[in-house]
Amino acid sequence: MANQYVVQGHDEQEVENFDMDVLADVLAATRIGNTLFCRKELEAPWRMQVESANQASFNIVSRGTCWLRLNDKSEPVQLVQGDVVLYPHGTGRILADRPETTVFAENQAWPEHRHDRGQGNTKEGAATVMFGGCYHFEHNGAHPLLSLLPDLIHIQADEAERAGSLQTTLRLLSQEVQRELPGARVVTSRLVDVLFVYIIRAWLEQQPNHAAGWLGALRDKQIGKALALIHKSPQEHWTVESLAGDVSMSRAAFAKRFSDLVGEPPLTYLTRWRMDTAARLLRDSDSSLSAIAERTGYETESSFSKAFRRTHGVSPGQYRTVRG
Repeated sequence: MANQYVVQGHDEQEVENFDMDVLADVLAATRIGNTLFCRKELEAPWRMQVESANQASFNIVSRGTCWLRLNDKSEPVQLVQGDVVLYPHGTGRILADRPETTVFAENQAWPEHRHDRGQGNTKEGAATVMFGGCYHFEHNGAHPLLSLLPDLIHIQADEAERAGSLQTTLRLLSQEVQRELPGARVVTSRLVDVLFVYIIRAWLEQQPNHAAGWLGALRDKQIGKALALIHKSPQEHWTVESLAGDVSMSRAAFAKRFSDLVGEPPLTYLTRWRMDTAARLLRDSDSSLSAIAERTGYETESSFSKAFRRTHGVSPGQYRTVRG
C-alpha cells in the first residue's frame, strides 16, 4: 500500500532529549477542541466506510480481527487483536470483517464520522471489538511535522506489546471505558492525547537517521538543538547569528542547513512557532494580550497583533472569541 508505514521496531542532557520535547510542543500547540473516543462491538458480517475528514483519527483492535482499505482500489490490510492504526490526515477508509464483505453495519458510525448504511445482517458471527477516536487540529499541515506524516501508520500487535509505555496507555484506556468511573471522560481524553504522542514516537524511531525534511532537522545535532532553543524560548530576540553561535556553526552554513532541512529560513520558522504558541495561549489561558505578546517575543501588543493577523487572518481578540 502506498504511503504506509509499518512500525518494526543550553545543557547537553537537554540536547539529548530535545526531539521529544519539540514533538510534544508541536502536538500541544496545533491541536484544538476535545478528543473524541468510543468503543464498538461488531458481529460479522459488517463493513464501515469512513469518509475523509480534516482531522486525525485512530483505531485500536481490542478483540478479533478485521480488514482495512484506505480506498476501494488499495490492497486490504489485515488488522489483528492488539494492532493500532493512526490516520494523521483523516484519510477515508473502509473497515470490514472480510475484504469481500459488502453488508454495511447499521448505526456503527465513529464520532463525527459519516458512513454509508445498508441493511444489517442478523447472522451470528465472531465479535470484533474496536476503539476509535479522532483529534482536532488548528488546520491540516499547520506545522511541517503534521504534513510530513504518512496517510497511515500501522503499529502491529507484537511491536505494541514490546512498547511498554504504549501498551500501558492502551490498557488504561480499555479499563477507563469498561469501568465508567467518575471522571472517566477526562482521564480518557488525556490518555488519547498521550496515545498520539506514543504512536508518532514509534514512527519516528523507525525512520532513517538521515531522513530529509523536518524530521531530518529534528535529528540533526546542530539544527535540532536550534529548534529546541526556539521552542524553549520563543520570547528571546533570536537572530540567525545568535542561533548559529549557540550551535557552533557559521552564520552562512547554519542558515543554509536550517533552510534545507526545515524547508524555511530560521526566522520564518521562529515567527511560525511564535504564532502557534500565541494561538495556544489564546485558546487555553486567560493571559492578557500584552502578556502573550511578551511571551512570544513582541515588545508591544500592537506589533504582536499585526503579526498574528498576518498569520491567522483575524485579530488575537477575534481568535480567542471563536476558539476559546
